[in-house]
Amino acid sequence: MNGAGGWWRGKTTPAKIETYTRWSFHFFAVIEVAAIGLPVFAQAGTEVASWLMAMVVVHALLCALTASRALDWARGRRAQPVRLLWALAVATYLFAVVALVLRRHGSGPDVEAAGAGVFTGVPAFGAGTMALGVHHRRRVLSLVAGFACGAGAVSFPLGYPGPAALFTALVVFLGGAFLAFTSIFSVWLLNAVYELDEARETRARLAVAEERLRFGRDLHDVLGRNLAVIALKSELAVQLARRERPAAVDQMIEVQRIAQESQREVRDVVRGYRDADLGAELAGAQGVLTAAGIACEVTGDAAGLPAEVQSALGWVVREATTNVLRHGDAGRCAVGLRVREGCVVLTVENDGVAVRGSSRGGGDGSGGGDGSGDGSGLGDGGGGNRRGRGNGVGGGNAGGGGSGLAGLRERLARVDGTLQAGPVGADGFRVVASVPLTGRATADTSVSGVTS
Repeated sequence: MNGAGGWWRGKTTPAKIETYTRWSFHFFAVIEVAAIGLPVFAQAGTEVASWLMAMVVVHALLCALTASRALDWARGRRAQPVRLLWALAVATYLFAVVALVLRRHGSGPDVEAAGAGVFTGVPAFGAGTMALGVHHRRRVLSLVAGFACGAGAVSFPLGYPGPAALFTALVVFLGGAFLAFTSIFSVWLLNAVYELDEARETRARLAVAEERLRFGRDLHDVLGRNLAVIALKSELAVQLARRERPAAVDQMIEVQRIAQESQREVRDVVRGYRDADLGAELAGAQGVLTAAGIACEVTGDAAGLPAEVQSALGWVVREATTNVLRHGDAGRCAVGLRVREGCVVLTVENDGVAVRGSSRGGGDGSGGGDGSGDGSGLGDGGGGNRRGRGNGVGGGNAGGGGSGLAGLRERLARVDGTLQAGPVGADGFRVVASVPLTGRATADTSVSGVTS
């Protein structure tokens, strides 16, 4: 059971929906055999019932195979199974006609009912399955109507009276239409789930790209003008030096001053980007996760905490939120901030851990993002292989030597803090950051209150 449960939990949500859809179509074959094939043994003689049962089983298996291939075609993984669709159509009409013949010439307590059940059931299941292999509603409607008209046209010359043949055609049409609608709706729902998952990934990538563009714009605004002035003054200094004018020295001194000023401004830009405001990060995490359809509960207030503690913990919130969005399949995330025994403790816990890679043996899931050192990862810590292990912070390949968790530990170490990260329960992941307040500004004890 643990192996089966791990296999299921290791799938993404779209993969789970696809597995459920595929096995639902396979279950249609079981329904066909149980609803059409088994009753014939109580209605017809052994010989006739055996023939009818054999035809139903073969038709059900052919429907299951066609449904599987048609579903792959609908997902764009293989070519349209045209030959298999034609084979199913021919087999459906052939088995229906044989059922009518056996109904007329067979023996048994209720052989007519047995033949009629197979004659109406087989075309209905055939039409519903073949609807998976065609596009457009008109073609599906034409397919179902064609099976119904064919059933009525064949039943009349083989012994059915006019009203009975018309009723048979109506039954085939309604049964085939219901199964066709079920099949088409299932495929539409599966495609919608895949598109939504791709949209979520795209949104996460766009968020990272937007942050990088913002950082690039800030650097351009700071350096663009200064570099242009440096270039002009350097050119002027060269011209003055060639003329042996002493003003060249003044120009180079000005170049040096502007370069030092630019260096300071760049440092200020980077420092401003690195300093994460904890209150803003908590509010932003709740907003982003809620927008992504993840129930997020944030407790605690950052008011009263020292600036360096807020900056370090703000980065933990940013990293954890980014990776909850980009990895795994979370439906709930809880972020808690509280002061306990002279320490401020930040806890980020989410469900929906996706165990897909080989990182289960060891390591803590630190991904190959840019979240270490100077913090220039731009919110992309843990940007490793999404199919690795999506466990909260730094969810990439644990064996890849990434720096998502390592970068956070370095930040926390500067304020004597610690970081713990690991799985919780069957499908949860928890990140706990603890920073002592001893020797720092006294924090307001209201940090344990609920803010949202």
